[in-house]
Amino acid sequence: MRILITGGAGFIGSAVVRLAVARGHEVVNVDAMTYAACEANTGRAAETGRYTLERADIRDRGRLDAIFAEHSPDAVMHLAAESHVDRSIDGPGAFVETNVMGTFHLLEAARTHWTQRGRPDGFRFHHISTDEVFGSLGATGAFTEDTRYDPRSPYSATKAASDHLVRAWHETYGLPMVLTNCSNNYGPFQFPDKLIPVVILKALAGEAIPVYGAGRNVRDWLHVEDHADALLEVLNEGQDGRSYAIGGENEARNIDLVHTICAILDEERPAWAPHSSLIRFVEDRPGHDARYAIDPARIREELGWRPSISLAEGLRQTVRWYIVNKDWWRPLMTRSGAGERMGMAA
Repeated sequence: MRILITGGAGFIGSAVVRLAVARGHEVVNVDAMTYAACEANTGRAAETGRYTLERADIRDRGRLDAIFAEHSPDAVMHLAAESHVDRSIDGPGAFVETNVMGTFHLLEAARTHWTQRGRPDGFRFHHISTDEVFGSLGATGAFTEDTRYDPRSPYSATKAASDHLVRAWHETYGLPMVLTNCSNNYGPFQFPDKLIPVVILKALAGEAIPVYGAGRNVRDWLHVEDHADALLEVLNEGQDGRSYAIGGENEARNIDLVHTICAILDEERPAWAPHSSLIRFVEDRPGHDARYAIDPARIREELGWRPSISLAEGLRQTVRWYIVNKDWWRPLMTRSGAGERMGMAA
Protein backbone atom coordinates (compact mmCIF):
# COMPACT_ATOMS: atom_id res chain seq x y z
CA MET A 1 0.00 0.00 0.00
CA ARG A 2 0.86 3.65 -0.20
CA ILE A 3 0.17 4.93 3.31
CA LEU A 4 -0.07 8.58 4.29
CA ILE A 5 1.17 8.81 7.90
CA THR A 6 0.77 12.03 9.85
CA GLY A 7 3.31 12.74 12.56
CA GLY A 8 5.71 10.18 11.15
CA ALA A 9 8.81 11.92 12.51
CA GLY A 10 7.54 11.71 16.08
CA PHE A 11 7.96 8.91 18.59
CA ILE A 12 5.13 6.49 17.72
CA GLY A 13 4.75 7.70 14.14
CA SER A 14 8.38 7.02 13.30
CA ALA A 15 8.10 3.47 14.64
CA VAL A 16 5.17 2.93 12.28
CA VAL A 17 7.15 4.46 9.40
CA ARG A 18 10.14 2.21 10.02
CA LEU A 19 8.02 -0.94 10.23
CA ALA A 20 5.76 -0.09 7.28
CA VAL A 21 8.72 0.62 5.00
CA ALA A 22 10.48 -2.54 6.18
CA ARG A 23 7.39 -4.52 5.17
CA GLY A 24 7.41 -3.08 1.66
CA HIS A 25 4.80 -0.34 1.92
CA GLU A 26 5.29 3.12 0.44
CA VAL A 27 5.03 5.85 3.07
CA VAL A 28 4.25 9.54 2.73
CA ASN A 29 5.06 11.23 6.03
CA VAL A 30 3.14 14.46 6.67
CA ASP A 31 4.81 16.20 9.60
CA ALA A 32 5.01 19.83 10.72
CA MET A 33 8.37 19.01 12.36
CA THR A 34 7.56 20.65 15.70
CA TYR A 35 9.62 20.32 18.91
CA ALA A 36 9.22 16.52 19.33
CA ALA A 37 9.90 15.60 15.69
CA CYS A 38 13.29 14.50 14.42
CA GLU A 39 14.20 13.35 10.91
CA ALA A 40 16.64 10.81 12.35
CA ASN A 41 13.71 8.96 13.96
CA THR A 42 12.73 7.33 10.66
CA GLY A 43 16.09 5.58 10.41
CA ARG A 44 17.01 4.43 6.92
CA ALA A 45 13.52 4.65 5.48
CA ALA A 46 14.57 7.31 2.96
CA GLU A 47 17.28 5.02 1.56
CA THR A 48 14.67 2.50 0.42
CA GLY A 49 13.06 4.79 -2.15
CA ARG A 50 9.68 4.06 -0.54
CA TYR A 51 9.61 7.06 1.80
CA THR A 52 8.72 10.71 1.25
CA LEU A 53 8.64 13.49 3.84
CA GLU A 54 6.13 16.28 3.28
CA ARG A 55 6.72 19.12 5.72
CA ALA A 56 3.17 20.29 6.31
CA ASP A 57 0.81 21.22 9.11
CA ILE A 58 -2.41 19.21 9.25
CA ARG A 59 -4.27 22.45 9.94
CA ASP A 60 -3.34 23.65 6.42
CA ARG A 61 -6.18 22.30 4.27
CA GLY A 62 -4.69 23.57 1.02
CA ARG A 63 -1.42 21.72 1.58
CA LEU A 64 -3.30 18.58 2.57
CA ASP A 65 -5.36 18.64 -0.63
CA ALA A 66 -2.21 19.05 -2.69
CA ILE A 67 -0.46 16.17 -0.90
CA PHE A 68 -3.44 13.84 -1.38
CA ALA A 69 -3.64 14.78 -5.06
CA GLU A 70 0.07 14.23 -5.65
CA HIS A 71 0.51 10.96 -3.75
CA SER A 72 -2.98 9.38 -3.96
CA PRO A 73 -2.62 7.25 -0.79
CA ASP A 74 -4.48 3.97 -0.29
CA ALA A 75 -4.79 4.61 3.45
CA VAL A 76 -4.25 7.24 6.13
CA MET A 77 -2.74 6.62 9.55
CA HIS A 78 -3.33 9.70 11.68
CA LEU A 79 -0.81 10.02 14.51
CA ALA A 80 0.01 13.75 14.43
CA ALA A 81 -1.05 15.27 17.74
CA GLU A 82 -0.01 17.38 20.66
CA SER A 83 0.39 14.60 23.19
CA HIS A 84 1.90 15.68 26.53
CA VAL A 85 -0.57 16.17 29.39
CA ASP A 86 1.72 18.61 31.23
CA ARG A 87 2.06 20.79 28.13
CA SER A 88 -1.71 20.73 27.67
CA ILE A 89 -2.20 22.16 31.16
CA ASP A 90 0.14 25.08 30.46
CA GLY A 91 -1.03 25.74 26.88
CA PRO A 92 -4.34 24.09 25.94
CA GLY A 93 -4.90 26.21 22.83
CA ALA A 94 -2.31 24.36 20.76
CA PHE A 95 -4.01 21.07 21.65
CA VAL A 96 -7.40 22.31 20.46
CA GLU A 97 -5.89 23.63 17.23
CA THR A 98 -3.89 20.51 16.34
CA ASN A 99 -5.89 17.65 17.83
CA VAL A 100 -9.37 18.94 17.00
CA MET A 101 -9.07 21.33 14.06
CA GLY A 102 -6.15 19.43 12.53
CA THR A 103 -8.13 16.19 12.62
CA PHE A 104 -11.12 17.97 11.07
CA HIS A 105 -9.06 19.28 8.14
CA LEU A 106 -7.41 15.88 7.62
CA LEU A 107 -10.79 14.14 7.60
CA GLU A 108 -12.14 16.57 5.02
CA ALA A 109 -9.05 16.19 2.82
CA ALA A 110 -9.28 12.40 3.09
CA ARG A 111 -13.02 12.43 2.35
CA THR A 112 -12.51 14.60 -0.72
CA HIS A 113 -9.75 12.31 -1.98
CA TRP A 114 -11.80 9.18 -1.33
CA THR A 115 -14.85 10.61 -3.08
CA GLN A 116 -12.88 11.80 -6.11
CA ARG A 117 -11.38 8.31 -6.50
CA GLY A 118 -14.87 6.81 -6.65
CA ARG A 119 -15.05 5.71 -3.01
CA PRO A 120 -12.79 2.64 -3.31
CA ASP A 121 -13.60 -0.13 -0.83
CA GLY A 122 -9.95 -0.62 0.07
CA PHE A 123 -9.39 2.94 1.32
CA ARG A 124 -9.17 3.36 5.09
CA PHE A 125 -8.68 6.17 7.62
CA HIS A 126 -6.96 4.86 10.75
CA HIS A 127 -7.16 7.21 13.71
CA ILE A 128 -4.66 6.54 16.50
CA SER A 129 -5.79 7.68 19.94
CA THR A 130 -5.13 7.07 23.64
CA ASP A 131 -6.67 5.28 26.60
CA GLU A 132 -6.62 8.60 28.48
CA VAL A 133 -9.93 9.53 26.82
CA PHE A 134 -11.61 7.04 29.19
CA GLY A 135 -10.58 8.85 32.37
CA SER A 136 -9.25 7.23 35.53
CA LEU A 137 -9.73 3.73 36.94
CA GLY A 138 -9.92 2.57 40.52
CA ALA A 139 -7.88 -0.29 41.94
CA THR A 140 -9.58 -2.86 39.69
CA GLY A 141 -11.08 -3.09 36.21
CA ALA A 142 -9.80 -2.20 32.76
CA PHE A 143 -10.76 -0.06 29.80
CA THR A 144 -12.45 -1.72 26.84
CA GLU A 145 -13.76 -0.42 23.53
CA ASP A 146 -17.14 0.12 25.21
CA THR A 147 -15.88 2.18 28.16
CA ARG A 148 -17.62 5.53 28.58
CA TYR A 149 -15.52 8.56 27.62
CA ASP A 150 -14.46 10.65 30.63
CA PRO A 151 -11.40 12.79 29.74
CA ARG A 152 -9.76 14.70 32.60
CA SER A 153 -7.11 16.92 30.95
CA PRO A 154 -6.99 19.31 27.97
CA TYR A 155 -4.93 16.66 26.15
CA SER A 156 -7.34 13.79 26.70
CA ALA A 157 -10.35 16.04 26.04
CA THR A 158 -9.01 17.08 22.64
CA LYS A 159 -8.15 13.48 21.76
CA ALA A 160 -11.68 12.45 22.76
CA ALA A 161 -13.04 15.17 20.48
CA SER A 162 -10.94 13.89 17.59
CA ASP A 163 -12.21 10.33 18.20
CA HIS A 164 -15.79 11.58 17.98
CA LEU A 165 -15.06 13.48 14.76
CA VAL A 166 -13.66 10.37 13.10
CA ARG A 167 -16.68 8.30 14.10
CA ALA A 168 -19.01 11.05 12.89
CA TRP A 169 -17.33 11.19 9.46
CA HIS A 170 -17.76 7.42 9.23
CA GLU A 171 -21.44 7.47 10.21
CA THR A 172 -22.41 10.61 8.28
CA TYR A 173 -20.28 10.40 5.15
CA GLY A 174 -19.44 6.70 5.06
CA LEU A 175 -15.68 7.33 5.25
CA PRO A 176 -14.07 3.93 5.95
CA MET A 177 -12.26 4.05 9.26
CA VAL A 178 -10.76 2.13 12.14
CA LEU A 179 -9.83 3.62 15.50
CA THR A 180 -7.35 2.49 18.15
CA ASN A 181 -6.82 3.55 21.76
CA CYS A 182 -3.45 2.61 23.21
CA SER A 183 -1.86 2.51 26.63
CA ASN A 184 1.37 4.35 27.57
CA ASN A 185 4.15 3.84 25.04
CA TYR A 186 7.88 3.63 25.72
CA GLY A 187 11.01 2.71 23.78
CA PRO A 188 13.67 4.29 21.56
CA PHE A 189 13.34 7.78 20.06
CA GLN A 190 10.95 9.09 22.76
CA PHE A 191 11.36 12.84 23.30
CA PRO A 192 12.84 13.57 26.75
CA ASP A 193 9.78 15.22 28.28
CA LYS A 194 8.05 11.91 29.13
CA LEU A 195 8.57 9.84 32.27
CA ILE A 196 10.89 7.05 31.12
CA PRO A 197 13.41 9.10 29.11
CA VAL A 198 13.40 11.79 31.81
CA VAL A 199 14.26 9.19 34.47
CA ILE A 200 17.00 7.62 32.35
CA LEU A 201 18.66 10.90 31.39
CA LYS A 202 18.43 12.42 34.87
CA ALA A 203 19.97 9.28 36.34
CA LEU A 204 22.75 9.20 33.75
CA ALA A 205 23.61 12.80 34.65
CA GLY A 206 23.51 12.13 38.40
CA GLU A 207 20.67 14.63 38.79
CA ALA A 208 17.53 14.41 40.92
CA ILE A 209 14.89 12.10 39.45
CA PRO A 210 11.45 13.74 39.88
CA VAL A 211 8.51 11.51 40.81
CA TYR A 212 5.07 13.10 40.94
CA GLY A 213 3.19 12.81 44.25
CA ALA A 214 3.85 9.49 45.94
CA GLY A 215 4.49 7.69 42.65
CA ARG A 216 1.47 5.42 43.11
CA ASN A 217 -0.17 6.18 39.76
CA VAL A 218 -0.47 3.02 37.68
CA ARG A 219 0.00 2.75 33.91
CA ASP A 220 -0.08 -0.11 31.41
CA TRP A 221 3.17 0.05 29.43
CA LEU A 222 3.31 -0.83 25.72
CA HIS A 223 6.59 -1.00 23.81
CA VAL A 224 6.42 1.31 20.81
CA GLU A 225 7.52 -1.41 18.38
CA ASP A 226 4.75 -3.71 19.60
CA HIS A 227 2.35 -0.80 19.14
CA ALA A 228 3.51 -0.17 15.57
CA ASP A 229 2.95 -3.85 14.76
CA ALA A 230 -0.56 -3.71 16.23
CA LEU A 231 -1.41 -0.55 14.28
CA LEU A 232 -0.47 -2.09 10.95
CA GLU A 233 -2.42 -5.22 11.86
CA VAL A 234 -5.54 -3.13 12.55
CA LEU A 235 -5.04 -1.14 9.35
CA ASN A 236 -4.88 -4.33 7.29
CA GLU A 237 -7.29 -6.63 9.12
CA GLY A 238 -9.49 -4.51 11.40
CA GLN A 239 -13.21 -4.36 10.75
CA ASP A 240 -14.47 -1.16 9.14
CA GLY A 241 -16.04 1.21 11.65
CA ARG A 242 -14.62 -0.68 14.63
CA SER A 243 -12.32 0.41 17.43
CA TYR A 244 -9.57 -1.63 19.07
CA ALA A 245 -7.95 -1.13 22.48
CA ILE A 246 -4.21 -1.87 22.39
CA GLY A 247 -2.48 -2.63 25.68
CA GLY A 248 0.92 -3.89 26.72
CA GLU A 249 -0.42 -6.15 29.49
CA ASN A 250 2.32 -4.62 31.68
CA GLU A 251 0.84 -2.63 34.57
CA ALA A 252 3.23 -0.88 36.95
CA ARG A 253 3.17 1.90 39.53
CA ASN A 254 5.32 4.87 38.54
CA ILE A 255 7.54 4.50 41.59
CA ASP A 256 8.14 0.80 40.86
CA LEU A 257 8.95 1.63 37.24
CA VAL A 258 11.49 4.24 38.36
CA HIS A 259 13.12 1.80 40.79
CA THR A 260 13.37 -0.79 38.00
CA ILE A 261 15.12 1.70 35.71
CA CYS A 262 17.48 2.66 38.54
CA ALA A 263 18.35 -1.00 39.13
CA ILE A 264 19.12 -1.50 35.44
CA LEU A 265 21.36 1.58 35.46
CA ASP A 266 23.14 0.30 38.56
CA GLU A 267 24.28 -2.61 36.40
CA GLU A 268 24.87 -0.71 33.15
CA ARG A 269 26.39 2.49 34.56
CA PRO A 270 27.44 1.93 38.20
CA ALA A 271 29.09 5.37 38.63
CA TRP A 272 26.05 6.87 40.36
CA ALA A 273 24.83 3.66 42.01
CA PRO A 274 22.53 3.30 43.72
CA HIS A 275 20.60 5.48 41.30
CA SER A 276 17.52 5.16 43.50
CA SER A 277 19.19 7.62 45.89
CA LEU A 278 18.51 10.30 43.26
CA ILE A 279 14.71 9.89 43.50
CA ARG A 280 12.90 13.00 44.72
CA PHE A 281 9.14 13.24 45.25
CA VAL A 282 7.71 16.48 43.82
CA GLU A 283 4.33 18.19 43.78
CA ASP A 284 1.83 16.13 41.82
CA ARG A 285 0.34 17.13 38.48
CA PRO A 286 -3.13 18.76 38.73
CA GLY A 287 -5.83 16.16 38.01
CA HIS A 288 -3.35 13.28 37.79
CA ASP A 289 -5.33 10.15 36.81
CA ALA A 290 -4.82 7.33 39.30
CA ARG A 291 -4.72 4.30 37.05
CA TYR A 292 -5.01 3.21 33.42
CA ALA A 293 -5.35 -0.39 32.26
CA ILE A 294 -6.54 -1.93 29.00
CA ASP A 295 -8.34 -5.19 28.34
CA PRO A 296 -7.02 -6.11 24.86
CA ALA A 297 -9.40 -9.05 24.36
CA ARG A 298 -10.90 -7.74 21.11
CA ILE A 299 -7.63 -7.30 19.22
CA ARG A 300 -6.39 -10.62 20.59
CA GLU A 301 -9.51 -12.60 19.69
CA GLU A 302 -10.41 -10.94 16.38
CA LEU A 303 -6.94 -10.26 14.96
CA GLY A 304 -4.74 -12.66 16.90
CA TRP A 305 -2.42 -9.89 18.13
CA ARG A 306 -0.61 -9.81 21.47
CA PRO A 307 2.40 -7.80 22.67
CA SER A 308 5.70 -9.64 22.34
CA ILE A 309 8.01 -7.52 24.54
CA SER A 310 7.79 -7.81 28.32
CA LEU A 311 8.25 -4.71 30.44
CA ALA A 312 11.46 -6.05 31.99
CA GLU A 313 12.97 -6.78 28.57
CA GLY A 314 11.71 -3.56 27.02
CA LEU A 315 13.01 -1.34 29.81
CA ARG A 316 16.48 -2.86 29.63
CA GLN A 317 16.53 -2.41 25.83
CA THR A 318 15.35 1.19 26.22
CA VAL A 319 17.92 2.09 28.88
CA ARG A 320 20.71 0.66 26.74
CA TRP A 321 19.42 2.54 23.69
CA TYR A 322 19.62 5.90 25.49
CA ILE A 323 23.08 5.07 26.82
CA VAL A 324 24.37 4.30 23.32
CA ASN A 325 22.52 7.04 21.41
CA LYS A 326 23.78 10.20 23.08
CA ASP A 327 24.23 11.84 19.67
CA TRP A 328 20.46 11.57 19.18
CA TRP A 329 19.19 12.96 22.49
CA ARG A 330 21.84 15.52 23.44
CA PRO A 331 20.83 18.05 20.73
CA LEU A 332 17.19 17.67 21.80
CA MET A 333 17.92 18.83 25.35
CA THR A 334 17.97 22.44 24.13
CA ARG A 335 14.41 22.18 22.82
CA SER A 336 11.40 23.49 24.69
CA GLY A 337 10.34 21.30 27.60
CA ALA A 338 13.16 18.77 27.43
CA GLY A 339 13.90 17.66 30.99
CA GLU A 340 11.84 20.55 32.41
CA ARG A 341 8.91 20.52 34.83
CA MET A 342 5.65 21.64 33.19
CA GLY A 343 1.96 21.35 33.90
CA MET A 344 1.63 23.51 37.01
CA ALA A 345 -0.34 26.36 35.46
CA ALA A 346 -3.55 25.10 37.07
